[in-house]
Amino acid sequence: MAESDLGAELASHIPFITSGAYPPRPGNRVRPLVDGEPAFRRICEAVEAATDSVWVTVAFLTADFEMPDGRGSLFDVLDRAAARGLDVRAIFWRVNPETQVVEDETFPGLAHQLEMLAARGSRFRARWDRGQKGYCQHQKSWVIDAGLDGEVAFVGGINLGRDDVVSPGHRSLGGEPHTHDVYVEVAGPAATDVRHNFVQRWNEASERGTPGGAWGEGGEDQLEFPTRLTAPRGDSLVQIQRTVRAGHYTDGRASPGGEAFDIQAGETSIFDQYELAIAAARRSIYIENQTLFAPATLAALKAALERGVEVVVLTPAKAEGQVRAARQRSESQVLFDQLAGLGAYGRFALVGIAGPSADGGRHDVYVHAKIMLIDDVWATIGSCNIAGRSFFGDTEVNASLWDPSVVRALRCELLLEHLGVDTGDLDDRAALTLYREIAAANRIRREAGDPDWQGNAFTLDPARYAE
Repeated sequence: MAESDLGAELASHIPFITSGAYPPRPGNRVRPLVDGEPAFRRICEAVEAATDSVWVTVAFLTADFEMPDGRGSLFDVLDRAAARGLDVRAIFWRVNPETQVVEDETFPGLAHQLEMLAARGSRFRARWDRGQKGYCQHQKSWVIDAGLDGEVAFVGGINLGRDDVVSPGHRSLGGEPHTHDVYVEVAGPAATDVRHNFVQRWNEASERGTPGGAWGEGGEDQLEFPTRLTAPRGDSLVQIQRTVRAGHYTDGRASPGGEAFDIQAGETSIFDQYELAIAAARRSIYIENQTLFAPATLAALKAALERGVEVVVLTPAKAEGQVRAARQRSESQVLFDQLAGLGAYGRFALVGIAGPSADGGRHDVYVHAKIMLIDDVWATIGSCNIAGRSFFGDTEVNASLWDPSVVRALRCELLLEHLGVDTGDLDDRAALTLYREIAAANRIRREAGDPDWQGNAFTLDPARYAE
């Protein structure tokens, strides 16, 4: 039996979803990229090697963001690519009044920002795209050399901010904050679906016909939808999944090999895949997510624990502001009661991470990743949080993959970073048991003020989370 066939057989108990625009695609090369510095280094390498095009979707971008290794800002990277004659395009989120609180963390195309592009002589093309009401255009994707044999796509959750460009291990040299996050590189047929998603968004960007809603000569053009799949490049089975609000787009033409899809009905295939995958888990569930704030997911995790599945969830030690605010609202208490209930199971751990500081102490690391690994055979990596607004409101994109060799390697890489231990000789259940043990010991040290830990992980009290 070929290795790819064996991998598909081992992962076959995790169902595909059928509710989305894109079917599962065999023949992909997949490379997870852990933390911002390695991820953006690899993305920049792909941009610099591009021969035809560079397309990017941007959600959050701060003015002080710079790529690693002295490559400069996002605009430096895009301008250099455009100067080489490449077709360079960017889709930026333009906030609504309901989301102006994050305007300084985005690039909404304000007058002074357009003046900056003019002063730079930027020749890439851009469009701005609003979400509905208070929702976010939250996708963070790159497509390099669209339609060529060497086409490659990147999907993940890493924002374009200074705190996001950090190295694995999260050692803080000067007290700077750190964010932990993950991207994934996909080469092969599934990259065509990431391209299809970009074309759909570009052609229907909400601001494309408004003053200041587009940038660059020729920016009014429409892109052609893909007519063929990118050639196979590897052995991984990948399905691109999304959240798209009902009615946000009108052109639902399927990508090559896909079924006709009514985009006006909306898409919640990421949520659907989470539900199916957790329900199918037999041995282990490992989650890293900025939030754990969806009642259906919490209920599914409880059911998995009752089946004997090992579960570890890595999340910010200090919950994000919306979660802390929800803790104070009586109507949200059922969610926190659900989370507290998970703590009654010995096979469950809620975990945070704190990296070493140059002064010998510890600094909390903000967990922004949006990934889940199940049974060492399946994983999803993308922009979608475990929260109602991400599952049903914001525009999101994830790549789910069925490949035991890739998933196991990612599990080992993440646990080496968080625990300081190589778990390559352990199966998934034993690895998560060790995770809980080390994190529990580190919590005791943390509470005693002792920064001498093994790795960075420490357990949190599910019953008191976000207090």
